[in-house]
Amino acid sequence: MSTIVAVDGLRKRFGKTEALRGISFTIKSGEVMGYVGPNGAGKSTTIRTLLGLIKASDGRATIFGKDVWSDAIAIHRRVAYVPGDVYLWPNLTGGEIVDVLLGLQDHGQVNRRRLHDLVRNFDFDPKKKARSYSKGNRQKVALIAALATDADLYIFDEPTSGLDPLMEAVFQQEVEQLKAQGKAILLSSHILSEVERLCDHIVIIRQGRIIENGSLEDMRHLTRYEFNVETTQPATSLREVPAVHHLEQNGTKSIFQADSDKIQSVLDALRPYEVVRLDAAPQTLEELFLREYAKDGK
Repeated sequence: MSTIVAVDGLRKRFGKTEALRGISFTIKSGEVMGYVGPNGAGKSTTIRTLLGLIKASDGRATIFGKDVWSDAIAIHRRVAYVPGDVYLWPNLTGGEIVDVLLGLQDHGQVNRRRLHDLVRNFDFDPKKKARSYSKGNRQKVALIAALATDADLYIFDEPTSGLDPLMEAVFQQEVEQLKAQGKAILLSSHILSEVERLCDHIVIIRQGRIIENGSLEDMRHLTRYEFNVETTQPATSLREVPAVHHLEQNGTKSIFQADSDKIQSVLDALRPYEVVRLDAAPQTLEELFLREYAKDGK
């Protein structure tokens, strides 16, 4: 897989405020990178820098091997972008706006069959004036225009904001198709289940710094397993296991978390007891995310 996006030591300052503090990551063709963080973490600043809308204070960022600031026009010919807040011309219909947006892009001939399929899949009425659209329908306009484009890199900044769960599922199916076609995708999202389903590579940003960067499997060392155990006798030895966290015991029932790389020590502690029931499941990305943001009281 070839590298499509390369960010190295990127910094952005607004006066005395440092919005990005030396972030680095790459996105390869056929890869979906999830960019996760709360409001104000630096996600949109990163995206605006990649799009050449603002200039980095330091560091380097390239797309297709070209500098995102000096070669922005050339890069834009191969990029499709959907913002989190979509503003439309109120007196135009949705269909007219999609045509305008596609006409502004230099991606060759528009695939009208593809466009028709997207309108149908998103259950979108292109004949209504944009002034009557809800936030979800405004979002559909941008999604349809972007997904109808034959780009090499797709940048989605909170793309499903305002969509109902059914339309979120449609978007996810479309992203999976793009991935299968070898497209590179940057997905900034607060819907962690969406990130967990779609993304090969996850970057977690906090206060302008990347705190985790890798595949979900790479991050499993950071996660814990949730255990629900019932034994014939109270499993008091669990209290002595360093890998066990948040232990709650009620008679013969024990609920706790355990470090994923120390499961054997949990099994050893349970060995003296007759186990009646044992359930164990890895934490979700959401639980990992919340745990990482809870560190140091932040």
